[in-house]
Amino acid sequence: MMLGLRELHEYGEEIERRLRLRTFPIAVKLLEKEADIPEGAIRPKRDLGHHLSTCQGFAMSRREGTLVAMLKEDMWCFEPVIGYGLAELPQYFLDGYNRFPESVMTLEAGSSWARSFPHLETGKYIGILSGPLVTANFEPDLIMMYCQPGQLTLLIYGATCMDGHDIESTLSSHAACVYSVVPIIQTGKCQVTIPCCGDRQRGLAQDDELIFSVPLGVVENLLLALRYLDRYNRGLPYQFSMLPEYELSESYAKIGRMIGMDVD
Repeated sequence: MMLGLRELHEYGEEIERRLRLRTFPIAVKLLEKEADIPEGAIRPKRDLGHHLSTCQGFAMSRREGTLVAMLKEDMWCFEPVIGYGLAELPQYFLDGYNRFPESVMTLEAGSSWARSFPHLETGKYIGILSGPLVTANFEPDLIMMYCQPGQLTLLIYGATCMDGHDIESTLSSHAACVYSVVPIIQTGKCQVTIPCCGDRQRGLAQDDELIFSVPLGVVENLLLALRYLDRYNRGLPYQFSMLPEYELSESYAKIGRMIGMDVD
């Protein structure tokens, strides 16, 4: 999908306005060669003098508005290195030692997790790029939003509004930087991810934050859906009421009567 930068920035502004996000929605791109790195991108090891975990690079983009390009030599945590296909999966990892004994009780459990770990083709990409959608100077593969549960509800409304298909996501306590990127590249579908312990401890993800990722090719339909939902008051802020026997929509009342409920 080819979009002009002006259109991408307008999408970012509309997403921020509709979702009332606390941090920037970020544009994310897998890099195939160094020539793909746009002007102005920070390289952590070269420009800052130290490595960063990928979640920290994402945090710089969404909190500070920084354009960050991270290649293997910039990364501190190994999970995105193998998740993005920047290196082969080592046997030690596949045997389960990434999880055992710190977060699983058996080596077999660790191996089961490792063998289902999402990862891209080895050697296709050299790194990852992130920056605020409203100022991105590149065409991303996906858009990532750190959001509160109420904002996520609206995003899922929008994602399912066009075709009626619920979102299916794999939720893990590890490697949010992988689960929020790799499945979207592989399937072309929206995903929900829980920030991992590293993202919370090192990348400043808050207790009430979740991650919603949308492929670039779906962003336009998502915004069309959110505009459509506005017509039915499915937007933010939510209107609260604890009234008993509140007024039901016509379809809710009709289906209720069909199945013998007393809704009149």
